[in-house]
Amino acid sequence: MMRVDEAKNSDMESLVDLLILLFSQEAEFTPKRDSQRAGLQLILDDPQVGTLFVLKEEDKIIGMVSLLWTISTALGGRVAFLEDMVVDTAWRGRGGGHMLVEHAIAYAKKLTCKRITLLTDTDNLAAHHFYQQFGFQTSVMQPMRLILTDQ
Repeated sequence: MMRVDEAKNSDMESLVDLLILLFSQEAEFTPKRDSQRAGLQLILDDPQVGTLFVLKEEDKIIGMVSLLWTISTALGGRVAFLEDMVVDTAWRGRGGGHMLVEHAIAYAKKLTCKRITLLTDTDNLAAHHFYQQFGFQTSVMQPMRLILTDQ
């Protein structure tokens, strides 16, 4: 039976493996095991940065999602970025992704977040449809990036 738990340091290698899978599918990112490990460690070490959740079947980690925190001056309170939503390919289509997103939304509400923002590849229509089921809507805001380090 699948369940969602908060991630721990001992989950690190499974989380890195899931990010390698995710970033191999995304247009803008290239998987880099050391970078993924470093980013995950920053989140795990500081609850003020964010929270990582894992999807488990028995004791096997089969998915993950993260919520990263910031403040919206427009809304006057805490908001979240939903990042790194991924389920192992062998486990997709069984409801685990829904469990992860529902858990993340409930957790953000419990912390009185005023908004959750996420990014998807513009051509990933399946992801758009998936998130729309939870009430996410396309924004008129255009994401822009300035890369400050070598990737």
